[in-house]
Amino acid sequence: MPAPQFIDLTFQQVAALPEDTVAILPLGAIEQHGAHLPVSTDYLVATSVAEAAVASVAEAGTANVVLLPGLAYTKSDEHHWAPGTIWLTWETLMNTLIDIGRSLANSPVKKLMFVNGHGGNSALGQVACRELHRRFGLQTFFAHSSVPKDQGGVAAIDVENGFGVHGGHSETSMVLHLRPELVHMDLATRQVPDAMAEYKHIGFGKSVSFGWTSDDFGPGGVIGDPTGASADLGKELFEAAVAKIAESIVEASTFKIG
Repeated sequence: MPAPQFIDLTFQQVAALPEDTVAILPLGAIEQHGAHLPVSTDYLVATSVAEAAVASVAEAGTANVVLLPGLAYTKSDEHHWAPGTIWLTWETLMNTLIDIGRSLANSPVKKLMFVNGHGGNSALGQVACRELHRRFGLQTFFAHSSVPKDQGGVAAIDVENGFGVHGGHSETSMVLHLRPELVHMDLATRQVPDAMAEYKHIGFGKSVSFGWTSDDFGPGGVIGDPTGASADLGKELFEAAVAKIAESIVEASTFKIG
């Protein structure tokens, strides 16, 4: 069963949606991902995971759900230096998310879940969730296709000393599974800031975060090690992400605070 698409409905059909319907909005990015991956990587992952999860839930009949068109251009200023990165300021993206939520609140749909494929969106997305809840009474949820390591995520296989946050092992594997023709493994190189592991408190996923742009780690645009990536691992990661998001949608459909 294909994922039910919000944009395929008439406005009368939108008006007839049940209030427990969960609207899913993928958040991607168009940004450099090193020499071996396309600039569409985060958009590809977010939209693919979201669509498969929505289709799974719809087929099982476990929740009412619709898929909104994904946002390709988001907050990618950490990659501002690279040709191919197309990014919005935080003000523009915040206002865009608020406007989408305001518009959605004009329908019976009162639940909105972001499915995020780009770590740079996370902090702003959390703020947007609270704003949308406060202003329009929406129940809002922020989910990751996979939690970035610099935000507490843990990889099943870590060959990157905890630093695989961009264009690395897992992300490259995912694209090898989804769109192998877009991956240039002959250009994949390891770029891992191993010396940072010596800091006790400051670092990715540690108690003290720090501001950075991707060119701080070198000119290659990668933070991680894509050289051992595989489509088999990508399939495993993709299926796990779809299952997690599908379960999250079902939970969101009945979620109540308190």
